[in-house]
Amino acid sequence: MSHPLPNSKLFSEKQALKMRSQLRTQGNKLVFTNGCFDLLHKGHLYYLQQAKILGDQLWVALNADQSIRALKGASRPVQPVEDRAYALSALQAVDGVIIFQGARLTHEILVLKPDIYVKAADYTLETLDPQERSALQKVGADIQFLPFLEGYSTTDLIDKISRAADTF
Repeated sequence: MSHPLPNSKLFSEKQALKMRSQLRTQGNKLVFTNGCFDLLHKGHLYYLQQAKILGDQLWVALNADQSIRALKGASRPVQPVEDRAYALSALQAVDGVIIFQGARLTHEILVLKPDIYVKAADYTLETLDPQERSALQKVGADIQFLPFLEGYSTTDLIDKISRAADTF
């Protein structure tokens, strides 16, 4: 059961738009990324730290629970969206978290107009969703791919935990 806790880094769309306008006015660069971040691991942490270096603020668009189930199956997410948002918000590198409901991030890209959009290097320009890529190009975002730490994935971590549980 999830227990909601105060989270000053979790933005509604309205709050995000206001803060984005302030960033733009101040001449600050917004770095934007997205993902499930179901169980934070070393690969996630490294990636988010590297993303933060690229600009003044790093915002993470977090997949809502139903979108993760559609992407990864009925057993996911392991943690509800409120818990995942809270964990991301606790990280020094993360300045804001936005939960998105849809399968794609196109709407959020078009309204927030990030300066820089990052994904891990297991993606390429060709493997980005075509609608998202088009939205990023339309708003003039600099698309960057950051180093991917091999050997770290949530799926592998879940498998490892499951194997360990079988030994008890």
